Amino acid sequence: MANSGEDFSQFDISIEEKDKLVAEVIRYILFKTHQNSGCPIKREELSQLVTKNYRHRSLPAYVINEAKYKLSAIFGYELRELQRSRPSSTNQARLSQQSGTDAKSYVIISQLPVEVYRKYVEDVNTSHLTGFTFVVISIVHLAGGKIAEENLWHHLKRMGLDGTDENHPVLGNVKQVVETLVQQRYLQKDKGSGPEGTTLFYELAERALDGPVSERIKQYISQIVKKDIPTMDP
Repeated sequence: MANSGEDFSQFDISIEEKDKLVAEVIRYILFKTHQNSGCPIKREELSQLVTKNYRHRSLPAYVINEAKYKLSAIFGYELRELQRSRPSSTNQARLSQQSGTDAKSYVIISQLPVEVYRKYVEDVNTSHLTGFTFVVISIVHLAGGKIAEENLWHHLKRMGLDGTDENHPVLGNVKQVVETLVQQRYLQKDKGSGPEGTTLFYELAERALDGPVSERIKQYISQIVKKDIPTMDP
């Protein structure tokens, strides 16, 4: 990394200690990503790996940046930082009280060419979950980024997906799969009050709003619309 030696000198630890910390952070990211089905990892978790034995305030950021570089150079992954979003109804005063560090999390994204990834990395046993994720995010996107739970299930039922189905032949418990999208921060829940009482909404979260995912969703929707245009009634 550029200027890494110059930056490293301020921490008063050996190169071996630094390399050990970087390796521990990389190992944690890879195993946690696999263990938790790709759920974002909070920056606080990574910082604690460093601060449990070292007290220099700037060291966690340095180690995370080193890990980011090595994940890309060695493993072909981008360590992408996400800024946690909040439901649109959340009080702005509460948002201003949230610290920037607490709001940050990380996911890893393959940097391999699409053809290479599909041939050597992509797991065909989970491709149906990727497809389901894109469908749900697209529905919410077309609804303006936020949709009532009842309306979301209305659209999914039209595709043969029922929230009461716990034994779908491909997805298993369909409602639980939607909840997984909340845990993975593609969606977030929000409650709103109306004439009929409290309504639960699903809203796009930071992972679905992130540049690469958002662009892919728009391309996906555009392709579907183009395919459907010739078959539409005048």
